[in-house]
Amino acid sequence: MSHTLYRWMGVILLTAVGAASATPLLPTPSVAAQAVRDALAPEAPVLPQPSVSVQPAAPTAAVQPSGAVQAAQTRALGVQLAETELARGTSRTGRSAVVRATAYNSTPGQTDSTPFITATGTRVRSGVVALSRDLLRSFPYGSKIMIEDLSGRYNNLFRGRVFTVEDTMAARKTGSLDIWMSTRSQAIQFGARQVRITAVR
Repeated sequence: MSHTLYRWMGVILLTAVGAASATPLLPTPSVAAQAVRDALAPEAPVLPQPSVSVQPAAPTAAVQPSGAVQAAQTRALGVQLAETELARGTSRTGRSAVVRATAYNSTPGQTDSTPFITATGTRVRSGVVALSRDLLRSFPYGSKIMIEDLSGRYNNLFRGRVFTVEDTMAARKTGSLDIWMSTRSQAIQFGARQVRITAVR
């Protein structure tokens, strides 16, 4: 009797450990939020240093610009560069990657056992995308991205739209993006294509 009990306890223990190791670990909301902030943080612009001519010291102690004056000049130059960039109307974008894009919809054959719930716990809707786990390092959950079809034929489908990363793909997928579509026929019609994704700030 005790041998059978030990055997069953071993089976239950191995099953529990196997299920726990097969379940993907999702980051805590604070870690995910910080990762989104890091991904969308603007890169520090390289500002040209103002040229300061160095003159030989005169016996009457010539006035040299201090560190505070140089910092103020650099700050003013940075503000001027930012204003000219805004005047040109350029959009601020972050990281970019070229990936293979496919489409999916909410059927149990294409998703897990909860077809209408994303990995972040939200409901699927238009504008939701799933990324492979390797891309989640660069574009974490909650990232806003824009998609550009590299063939140029389908850019009207993506033009002006901002997508949100709220789902993930199977662990075996790498370098891939899945766009949620409401019907299976839309997903099949979309097919597979190379796209460039860019984080939007």
